Amino acid sequence: MRFGKVNRFVALFARQSVVNEPPLGASDFKAAPLLQTHLLKHGQGGSGSAGSNFFRALALFGAGASGLLSCATIAYASDEAEHGLECPSYPWPHKGILSSYDHASRKLKLWLQRLKWLMAPMMRVRCLTRPGKLSDRFPQPYANEQAARFANGGAYPPDLSLITKARHDGQNYVFALLTGYRDPPAGVSIREGLHYNPYFPGGAIAMPKMLNDGAVEYEDGTPATEAQMGKDVVTFLSWAAEPEMEERKLMGFKWIFVLSLALLQAGYYRRLRWSVLKSRKLVLDVVN
Repeated sequence: MRFGKVNRFVALFARQSVVNEPPLGASDFKAAPLLQTHLLKHGQGGSGSAGSNFFRALALFGAGASGLLSCATIAYASDEAEHGLECPSYPWPHKGILSSYDHASRKLKLWLQRLKWLMAPMMRVRCLTRPGKLSDRFPQPYANEQAARFANGGAYPPDLSLITKARHDGQNYVFALLTGYRDPPAGVSIREGLHYNPYFPGGAIAMPKMLNDGAVEYEDGTPATEAQMGKDVVTFLSWAAEPEMEERKLMGFKWIFVLSLALLQAGYYRRLRWSVLKSRKLVLDVVN
């Protein structure tokens, strides 16, 4: 019979009694039920303590797991409040390896030629103008910084030509920011002059909602929805940040093609040049 854990004192007493004591007599067997009862009680207590230890460890593990989950939730909430809501991923048509921007370069050239761009003054007498080109920088809408701050409520508008490169996941971020305006949820208060946008760090942005359905009219009859206008704005900002994207992709494709041919040539030359050396067999004639 198995009694579980046995007290050290009981085991030592039993061992000494076996070694030092003479063989037990009939009168000594009267104490055997008491010892057996003590061992049974101690064994039951040991199994009970083992079970209680297991449940205690399980409770501690559950408490630790719930604490870790609560800490992770708090950290995610604080990160969302600090850096804004994570932007969804959108399938941009110019994001592929061989994809390009969706624009008509000829129409854009004709449109720019209608504009007159101010050239440097000649001899400080008069200013000359010329037709616009695709490589021209867009002129500033304001004369100076003071005029820009006055027109925007004291805030100086930043240069957005590199905004899709300056932000993490820039294209998705700009699109989500332009189309992510909504009413603040319950318990969130936004002070006057700010607007709630969960994709902006902090959730409060001074720029009001700029895109509304039907704000513009497309010549080809495209519905002027908020998403369509946001897509056009993001595509334009992507082109402004990287106007050489098409040339870069085309050059990269050419280099990949040329390097593939060079790799085939190198493999053939390796087989031709080193096949003899790799397949040769050396025989050493040892002379005693």
